[in-house]
Amino acid sequence: MSIMVVDMIVFGMAYVLLVYLVMTMIRPPHLPNRDKNDDGDGGIDIPDTPKIDLPPGVIWPSDGPKAKDPAPPMEV
Repeated sequence: MSIMVVDMIVFGMAYVLLVYLVMTMIRPPHLPNRDKNDDGDGGIDIPDTPKIDLPPGVIWPSDGPKAKDPAPPMEV
């Protein structure tokens, strides 16, 4: 066998080993007790947002009036 054939065999085995190692390293770990409802954002859930101090005259839409009173009918 010529040296070129030996080099091709060695490089081919190195390539297969490299691809195997890369594919096993990028695969996520198998965790049997992993919660399926996790959205992956991390941290803790905060049920309500903090109140931000707004300038005078500015209100949040949720703090505004709930319903308008109907206007009285206009006479022409």
